[in-house]
Amino acid sequence: MNDTYPHAEKVQISLLRKAGVSKRFALLRSLSETTIQLSRRAIAKANPILSEEERDLKFVAYHYGENIANRLRIYLAANSQ
Repeated sequence: MNDTYPHAEKVQISLLRKAGVSKRFALLRSLSETTIQLSRRAIAKANPILSEEERDLKFVAYHYGENIANRLRIYLAANSQ
């Protein structure tokens, strides 16, 4: 589903093409930060009883896979003493 009018989309694309590399990178970074924040907020809302560490591990599992999350869990347990 596209929520942007075709003319507005063309203008946005034109502005992005004209923007310098640093401006495009800043926009990319901002979008990434927003996406991460929204994901973490959704995980916390859906799992209010989990500790912060468990929510972080759930984030890793969702975005990088259960295998990496399990390996991180083992690493954190081994290095928490």
